[in-house]
Parts: sequence; C-alpha cells; structure tokens
Amino acid sequence: MPRRSLSQSCNPPNSHVMHRRQYLQTMATAGVANAITLAAASGQSGQGERIKRAVKFHMVKEDLSILDKFKLLSDLGFDGTEIHVTAKVDRREVNEAIEKTGVVVHGFLNSDKPDLVHAIDSAKYYGATSVLVVAGRVNAANPYDQVYQQQQDRLRAAVPHAEKQNINLLIENVWNGFLLSPLEMKRFIDELESPAIGAYFDVGNVVRTGWPDQWIRILGDRIKKLDIKEYSRKKQMQEGLRKGFDVEIGDGDCDWPAVRRALRDIGYESGWATAEVPGGDRERLADIAKRMEKVLS
Repeated sequence: MPRRSLSQSCNPPNSHVMHRRQYLQTMATAGVANAITLAAASGQSGQGERIKRAVKFHMVKEDLSILDKFKLLSDLGFDGTEIHVTAKVDRREVNEAIEKTGVVVHGFLNSDKPDLVHAIDSAKYYGATSVLVVAGRVNAANPYDQVYQQQQDRLRAAVPHAEKQNINLLIENVWNGFLLSPLEMKRFIDELESPAIGAYFDVGNVVRTGWPDQWIRILGDRIKKLDIKEYSRKKQMQEGLRKGFDVEIGDGDCDWPAVRRALRDIGYESGWATAEVPGGDRERLADIAKRMEKVLS
C-alpha cells in the first residue's frame, strides 16, 4: 500500500505527530550537521559523498579507555559506532570522546528490549539518529498474526516520541521467524504510516534464503541504515545453519557488486554501513575496515 503522509493520517487531537515533510526536513538538517562534523574532522569537506563506515562499539576488544577506543576507530578510518542497550559505559565519557575524535555514535541498539522511550532518549543523548529495533519473535507460543499486531502496536505507541525527538525507529531483518520477505517488511513499515519508521537492513541475514539486492530494491527508501556481514551457503550445508556466518566479509555468497548497484538504484550513497561481525584488537578491526572498503566502494 502507498505510504501516506502524516497529514493524511487520522490522528487524535493534540497529537505530537509531525507532518511528514516537516519531519523529513528536520531530519535532513540534522543529517547535514552530522555530515559537516564528520567532514571537518576528517578534512574531507567538499570531496563528495560516500557510505559512512562504522562498527558496533562492543566489537572494540582492546583494553583501552572509552576515549582511546574512539581514537582507535578514528585511526582506522571509521566514521562512527553504535552503543548497545546493555553496554556498561559512562555516557559523559562517550560524549567527550565524540567531541575529541569526531567519531560519532550514529545509532542506539535496542534489540528486542521493550522500552522504546528509553532507547529513543538514549539515542538523542548521544546525538544519534536511530534506534535499532528487533520486532518480535514468532514461535509455537507466539503466533505470527498476534506478533504482527503486537509489534505494530508497540511501534505505533512510540512514534510520537520518536518524531518529537527526531529519531528513526529502524526495524532489522533478523532470524526471528518474522517479516520473512521484503514484500512483507515493506507492508509492515508502510502500515505504520510514519516517516520515523524504516528498515535497518542486514545484508548477510538474507543470503541464506534470498538475495540482498532484491530486498534493497523492494524496500527502497525505507532502508535508512545497513548492517554488514557475510554468509556462506556452502558452510551452512556442510556444518550447520549458524556456521554460515563464520566467513569474512567478502568471502561468502553475498553478491556485493549487485548490492552496490541496488544501493545506487535507490539513492543510498551517503548513509551508514555498520559491521556486525566478531570484533577484536587493532589488527582485527583494521582488517574489517579494509574488507568493508572493498565490498562497498
């Protein structure tokens, strides 16, 4: 179904929901500000756009202070990172590290935790633009149709606060038995009728059963951010389902040239791409940076 603007939605009186155009203009202004900060920090102002690189903060395994971890990411060419809801970090130290290094916290990882208000406020505190959301889990005790409705209700209740704080709620495609095709994920997002709802597309998670480039083209501009990892169908067949992830970025069955073409087709040329793979020390993170550059450039 077509996505309606917020002005076309039937909202109750005194709703905090913003008009779609107004919301997107606000988000665009924030995005420009972040881009200027990154460009100034890297000395690359005016040199054109590119997909920005990041890793999850818990992937940095060096025994360092928060500031020195951010400096390490800067040294290796990463533009940003993401903080998980379970991370035990001093929030003030994180913000000081952002100011001193130019490496930003672009997102807050809430996984399937129920408190979206806390996640939205945490993202806002760090100067991030998104909260990653795992929408439900289907199993014998949680029927598909019930999970669908429950998760839409959960997200719909959080939308006014997300829009007020200019934070996107981005649904990740994970192995949770839910939203199993790009057509269904597209429908799920569109039915929520909010510009604050989008997709956090995990490239590697769909290789087992589909083709990432097809998901990208179908989801289109609903994709706001990317997770980057690999999957090997051969290892899956020989060693088991989860073993398919035990392959380095660029060495699995993901068709990265097709992914790049699809991203260009939907105009995704300056968003975020965050590695979600086993982390490690400086040498390991440098290898991740090199592999991301190879598959995305």
